[in-house]
Amino acid sequence: MTFVLTYLIDIWENLISIIKTMGIVDCIDILLMSYLIYKLLKLVRETRAEQLLRGILIVVVILLFIRQFYSSSDGVNLRALGFLSDTFFSVGLMAVIVMFQPELRRVLEKMGRTKVMQTLTFNFDSNNIDVRAHIGATIEQIAGACEKLSRSATGAIIVVERTTKLGEQADTGVVLNAIPSVELFGNIFFPNSPMHDGAVIVRNGVVHAAGCFLPKPQKEEFISKELGTRHRAAIGMSEISDAVVIVVSEETGIISIAENGNLTRGYDRVNLIKYLTNAILKDAEETQNKKRKNRSKKQKSIAEHEQETKTT
Repeated sequence: MTFVLTYLIDIWENLISIIKTMGIVDCIDILLMSYLIYKLLKLVRETRAEQLLRGILIVVVILLFIRQFYSSSDGVNLRALGFLSDTFFSVGLMAVIVMFQPELRRVLEKMGRTKVMQTLTFNFDSNNIDVRAHIGATIEQIAGACEKLSRSATGAIIVVERTTKLGEQADTGVVLNAIPSVELFGNIFFPNSPMHDGAVIVRNGVVHAAGCFLPKPQKEEFISKELGTRHRAAIGMSEISDAVVIVVSEETGIISIAENGNLTRGYDRVNLIKYLTNAILKDAEETQNKKRKNRSKKQKSIAEHEQETKTT
């Protein structure tokens, strides 16, 4: 008991001495570290990793006490536990990386989807595409198909690809590269058809693939039991990408949208067109305008360079 009390007093005295010697740079360093810890806790909140993190913290606290006993000069020398503690701290970082691999992958994927890192939003490779007409027509067909499928309570899931390429998911289905239409979506999701249980992936304004399998959500145990496999798959897809996922319930016919891990429900044709236009069309037009400006600047620079060469 005396040893523990002495140990706590030493910690307090060291803490006071550190605070007295702190400068502005140290305060900034602490604030940045606090922010990173906050983001980490926010990332693992309400996931399986939350329980795992709690367990790791308990183990770390126990091993810290063991290391203190192991290195004490009071005659206490727990060699076996001390060796276990040293081994844990030497390989602990690698073990944590392996255990938190899904969460770390999500963080890196989110970093790659930030505005700074994005160069394209709707994956249009051609600079000559009429963005508004092309995307607008695609949105109209998707909304019309969802409205028709909703009336007949036919289950459907449509993934509109944006920046994040969904090649892994497309490989699990059948590549079509077909022009979207209400009839095409109706045939794909017709009950008992070969591809009706899978998802459709829309890329560059065309139906790229159908019958695709989507990943499970990270927070599956926290999702309402009322939601079926299509809604869960939609949430899972939106967690690992910036795609907009539209779901039509086969039980109620309700149209839902999953984006950034969140599911909103109760859309009709008008609201669906409005949502997709705001989420996809505006970003695509902004990207297209930036590409045109950059191309104009490049052409102007080349023309100026050629003029200088002729003058010389």
